[in-house]
Amino acid sequence: MEALVNRVANSKLITIDLESFYPAGDIVPFDLKQYLFMELILKEKDFREALKAHDWSQYAGKNVAVFCSADAIIPMWAYMLVATYVTPHAADVALCNPEQYAELAFFRKLNSLDTSEYAGERIVVKGCSDKPVPASAYMEITRKLQPVAQSIMFGEPCSTVPVYKKPAVQERTEA
Repeated sequence: MEALVNRVANSKLITIDLESFYPAGDIVPFDLKQYLFMELILKEKDFREALKAHDWSQYAGKNVAVFCSADAIIPMWAYMLVATYVTPHAADVALCNPEQYAELAFFRKLNSLDTSEYAGERIVVKGCSDKPVPASAYMEITRKLQPVAQSIMFGEPCSTVPVYKKPAVQERTEA
């Protein structure tokens, strides 16, 4: 009887788990709506006083998503002013709603990914995760790895869907 061989364990596949790119820490909202007069207008003096009185320590070590849920025109300086107060406390701050924050965090981490370590490699981008990985992260990892990888697959090493395979280089023949 032949011994069972675990071909997956013996393969030279590199698995990338995008769940590991999920932002660490809580994502908390900071809605400018509460600072608007009649949910329409931002009054500079009132806004500055309210920000000064706000307890910014509650954002310590957290990821803050700054947005306005009201249909109002917010001057750009207002977002800048919020950033000056929250930045010393928060782990990170971004202008987006809380749902968009995770996607932005994925893009930031993927943008800083050193793809040189994946040059010529066969890569599996893991498909299952406990945390929500946005579809855009799968697209971005593929875009970043395609120029360097030998192949890119989706799924688990034991069951993958081929996504990309580097074309074979053809030698030129002189006539």
